[in-house]
This record gives sequence, C-alpha cells and structure tokens, in this order.
Amino acid sequence: MTDSAPRTGPAVRGCVAALDVGGTSMKGALVDADRRVRARMSFPTPVADGPDAVVDQIGTALEALAARAPETGLDAPVAAGLVVPGIVDEARGVAVVAANIGWQDAPLVATLQDRLGIPVALGHDVRGGGLAEGVLGAGAGAQDVLFVALGTGIAASCIVDGRPLVAGGYAGEVGHVVVEPDGEPCGCGGRGCLERVASAAAVARRYTARTGTPVSGAADVALRVRDGDPDALAVWDEAVAALVTVLHTAVTLLGPEVVIIGGGLAEAEDLLLDPLRRGLEERLTFQRRPRLVRAALGDQAGCLGAALLAERTTPATLSPPATPTLPTMPAG
Repeated sequence: MTDSAPRTGPAVRGCVAALDVGGTSMKGALVDADRRVRARMSFPTPVADGPDAVVDQIGTALEALAARAPETGLDAPVAAGLVVPGIVDEARGVAVVAANIGWQDAPLVATLQDRLGIPVALGHDVRGGGLAEGVLGAGAGAQDVLFVALGTGIAASCIVDGRPLVAGGYAGEVGHVVVEPDGEPCGCGGRGCLERVASAAAVARRYTARTGTPVSGAADVALRVRDGDPDALAVWDEAVAALVTVLHTAVTLLGPEVVIIGGGLAEAEDLLLDPLRRGLEERLTFQRRPRLVRAALGDQAGCLGAALLAERTTPATLSPPATPTLPTMPAG
C-alpha cells in the first residue's frame, strides 16, 4: 500500500475504509484497489463514555473516512475493515471482551453493516498487524509467519500455510505463557506470565523495582543497557531469556519461516534482536530455523491489516496487485 498520485480509470476507483481501534485513539485509512493508502485520519477513543460510545465513534470514524473518498478521486468504499484489541471472534463478527474498552460480546459487524450499508470485516489488532506484515511487510512471500508484538502487553499473530490461526479468537496469546511459575501475579489471573517479564511495560517496571530509580519506559532501560548499567543488563537479560523460551516453544509448534518482532520494544533493534537470534539458535535442534527480523510497517500495521480483511469481503470488486509493495501512510 503505497502513497502516490491517483491514476485514472475504474481499476483504481474502488477502495475500502480501514480502522485500527486502540484504547486511546483510532487510526483510519482509505486504501484503493492497488493497495495504496490514499487518505488517513485519526480519532479519539471515548473509553470514559462507555463501550456504546466507542461503537458509535467507530461508525462515525468509518463514515468520515468514506466522506474523504471523492476528494481523493475514489468511489465510496465498497467495504470496511476494523481491528480491535482483546478477544475477537472474527467468524461471528463479535468483539468478545476487551478490558481497556469495556465491551463484552459487542456485535460490531452486524451493528456497523446496518449503519454503513456495506460489508464489514472484523479482526484482532495483533492478528491484523501480523497479516499486514505477512502480506506487505517483513514476511512478504512467506506462508508460515509468527508476528510477536512487544508493547505494553505481548501478543502474537500466527499465519500457518498462508492462513491466520484464529481458534475462535483465542490463538496467539503468547503473553500469557508462564515463564516464572512463582512469578508476579498477572492481570489474566495467572502468575509469572511472559507479559510480566518481557513486555515494554514490564522491563521498565522491573528496573524501577530493582533500583528504586523511576524510568519513563523501556527505551530508558535500553539506553542504560548500552551504557553497561548492571541492573539494566540483568532486567534485559531476564526479558530476553523469557522471550527465547516462548519463541522456542512457538517455533517448535508452528514451524514458521520467519519470526517478526514488532511493538515498542522492537525499537531497541539489534540490542534485542541479536540476543534473541543467538538464544533461539542455541535452543533449536531439529526444528525449522526461521529468520528473525524486525517488523517493517510500524504502527501502520494494524490499519493495513484491517484493509486486507475488508478487501477479502469483496474479491470480485477489488482486484489487488499480485506483488504488493511496501506501504507508506500519506499525511492528512
């Protein structure tokens, strides 16, 4: 999905509206049949006003995106796609639960299709991001991809034989694999989950707990690692070791060709990726040995994944290119 001057002709007039719903904001885009982003918009997520207000805002956001189509030389969107956090049942079109938004069993697809009058596709934000990375980004061309997002929490998208693994919305919750059986309590109800050791939030929290020195985030800890701070190194090494353990399990179970690391913690680049590669290489024996790479699409991935989901609802209307190019989001 690239940004370039619109071409004339019917082949590029079709488009979809895409929306990535987060706990504080929503990222939206209009994407044409050539998989080019032609407009983008952002919207607040009114979590404080309750889940019904969030659903209404999603509808308003998609309508606002549709209204931008004429000025970009496009017809009205033929479909809409959105990705949301939490447990998502794509087959039923239902957002089962999301703690940071507050909805339960929200029938998003039915509600939005009634409001918009076009097909609507629903997906999970990390699975959507993984789909985009697999089709358009760091995993393009691979049939078996593991995308791991290391942010405030940790989740994964598993693409197996070219298809996302969904399992009723429960697949990919690697952040809640137990790595420290007697470890910290987790919000999921368990203890010692990977998310409590190796997420960006955990790295910052554990450094502060160890030293008594507050840090603004994992990026601060990474700077201290580069400076040789022994406490930062200890916290970082614990996070890497926990990630290697879970990646080894995932690679053994799923056999990916490529493992893509995304999210805020991936901004540490080789400070994180190099020890992950070494650790995983040391643990693997008979398994397929995947490439381990950084995500290519950054915070665009979720929105682009939503566009791909929308595209799939109207295959006869949109004819995407056989060889997609790396997307960039235009300003505006």
